[in-house]
Amino acid sequence: MLTLKLILVPAFLLLLTLAGKRWGPSVAGWLAGLPVVAGPILFFLSLEQGVLFAANAATAALSAVLASVAFSVAYSRAAQRWPWPQSLLLALIAWSGSALCLSALPACITLSLVVAMFTLIAAPRLFPCTQFSVQARAVTIPELGCRVLAGAALTLAVTFVAGTVGSEWSGLLAVFPVLGIVLAVFSHRTQGPTFAASLLRGMATGLYSFVAFCFILSVGLPHFSIPIAFTGAVLVSLFVQVASKKYLVPASSGVPPAPSSSKP
Repeated sequence: MLTLKLILVPAFLLLLTLAGKRWGPSVAGWLAGLPVVAGPILFFLSLEQGVLFAANAATAALSAVLASVAFSVAYSRAAQRWPWPQSLLLALIAWSGSALCLSALPACITLSLVVAMFTLIAAPRLFPCTQFSVQARAVTIPELGCRVLAGAALTLAVTFVAGTVGSEWSGLLAVFPVLGIVLAVFSHRTQGPTFAASLLRGMATGLYSFVAFCFILSVGLPHFSIPIAFTGAVLVSLFVQVASKKYLVPASSGVPPAPSSSKP
């Protein structure tokens, strides 16, 4: 199981990065909606802690979309005034505060879905207004290494502490923005604050498929086997990602497609 944890998420991240490089930002943006980090974490939780634990964790991960967007908005706005260390600190404070508030909510699928959808609808209006057009850029070896290591580290950390922190915090931590941190910092340093803000803003559209994935798991895991529940969640997530790319991205008035492997 340890070997699978060390291989699965890094392999997904590597494949998504290579796909973006091979077929361009359109395919990369489409693939970005897949829960390549949180999905495997929830899968391992279902195997090690049981399906009810994983279902509750998926419910918490669903509401954690709020914390993920809070991180992106805080970093985007802070980056317009400060360099990346200060911006990252403020963004992490925003994520931590949001996660603490979410941990106080009752474990309710409907409430989590409402929180997630309200967040995604409001998200485009919360980011700073930028006119920068996000273009494809080469992913450096250090950045790719950070993405892979961050994904593996989060998988190991969450599954290791799951029995101690419980299902709710396991779900919240599964959406901790380790890849968002890597993406924001590298983009901020190499392309500037406007590029970083536009990039983070574009990530919000891809989160619709993540919401669908977590919702299906929350509902399906208590009633179906693990393979059936996860297969259904992946299929619905793919459908929602196609729909969101077709109908939401063009209507987002300047919101660029989500970058590759930037998902929770």
